[in-house]
Amino acid sequence: MCHVIVTCRSMLWTLLSIVVAFAELIAFMSPDWLLGFPRSDPSAGGAGVGSGDYRPSLGLYSRCLRVGSRGVMVSCGPYAGAFEEVASGFWQAAMLFLAAGILVLGGVACISVFSMCFQSIMKKSIFNICGLLQAIAGLLLMVGLMLYPAGWGSDKVIGYCGPEASPFRPSLCSLGWAFYAAIGGTLGSFLCAVLSAQAEIATSSDKVQEEIEEGKSLICLL
Repeated sequence: MCHVIVTCRSMLWTLLSIVVAFAELIAFMSPDWLLGFPRSDPSAGGAGVGSGDYRPSLGLYSRCLRVGSRGVMVSCGPYAGAFEEVASGFWQAAMLFLAAGILVLGGVACISVFSMCFQSIMKKSIFNICGLLQAIAGLLLMVGLMLYPAGWGSDKVIGYCGPEASPFRPSLCSLGWAFYAAIGGTLGSFLCAVLSAQAEIATSSDKVQEEIEEGKSLICLL
């Protein structure tokens, strides 16, 4: 018989697991990892100092810039048609580690939805297994984020950030929201690993066992 067990701690873990997985996926796909130095927009004319400036953005495999004779249309999309065309070997390695971490987090997020009904897999706690996987995913993401700034010396980055750009020194560029979102997702994955232990404690408490012995199939506890 399937017992649906819902507690505050288990629900918090499930929701955070889903949010972290989506945050990492969105950050990975975003072109806003680096914001290039301000460029002049010729369409602005003499409207005022800085009024016609814009900043192109560069992601792991995509970019956003203004195109057209007057520079008024924003074009966003992949700059690399194949994995080998990614700006730097360090970025290629970073993408592999980040993709592996996101894949693990995505799998755990899917499993977490069913944790309300199934609390064990092959007599092993589903929360403990998922917590371990989230910790592993956090380590993979951390390695990917450490490799990412090592690729700032590539020709592609120099074109966006100026000739003084070098590994771990973005020169005229600044970090975009996607990089910070990836950091937040990485920290969130470790937090999920900690919360999984709390979810395990909450769903296996004496109060839950009492509710099961009373024959209840839906158990909701604070």
